[in-house]
Amino acid sequence: MTGQIDARLNELGLSLPEAAAAAANYLPYMVSGNLVFVSGQIPVVDGKLQFQGKVGADYTTEEAAKCAKICALNILAQVKAACDGDLDRVVRCVKLGGFVNCVDGFSEQPAVINGASNLMVDVLGDKGRHARFAVGTNALPMNVAVEIDAVFEIA
Repeated sequence: MTGQIDARLNELGLSLPEAAAAAANYLPYMVSGNLVFVSGQIPVVDGKLQFQGKVGADYTTEEAAKCAKICALNILAQVKAACDGDLDRVVRCVKLGGFVNCVDGFSEQPAVINGASNLMVDVLGDKGRHARFAVGTNALPMNVAVEIDAVFEIA
């Protein structure tokens, strides 16, 4: 039997990947009390890196927002793992932190991270509304265009 959040994902034509394992000496998520801290997620689809390059040179703002959406799906996969497969345990998305690998002078980081923010609200409804930051940087691991971390409250 699937829960309400899984049903909503299905309605939207979305599926979550398997939660990725950590790539080094850290955990992909940490549960502390009723909070889940999700390590930075990058745009991996079917085990393959996507969107390698700089926003403003290799990718438009709109393309990078699609990249952020992939990161958000990977975040939800980690939260699902933290909730033993039951996304209906999510009380709220507390915060997203978005990093955009961009060229000097690029100033549309918030529009890029909107790809993730919009997904959270589309999937979780009002529980998906969150605080966040969106910053530009000169580089990200493996030259990905976007990396996003998150904090969730769970029951």
